[in-house]
Amino acid sequence: MRAQDLSIAEWRKSSYSSGVSDNCVEVATNVPGVLPVRDSKVPDGPVLVFSTDAWTRFVATLKL
Repeated sequence: MRAQDLSIAEWRKSSYSSGVSDNCVEVATNVPGVLPVRDSKVPDGPVLVFSTDAWTRFVATLKL
């Protein structure tokens, strides 16, 4: 897999967060074809990048 250009990523915290805590998962839904995920405590740290299909299946599994 090639490296993703995440310079356009607009990060947002989980809707389950109160918006004030730094202990959250952040996602960027504006990067075409993928869904980047990062730890809000380490915004310059590593990012996991999932295909949108894989992320959709993951979330569906959580709802079972």
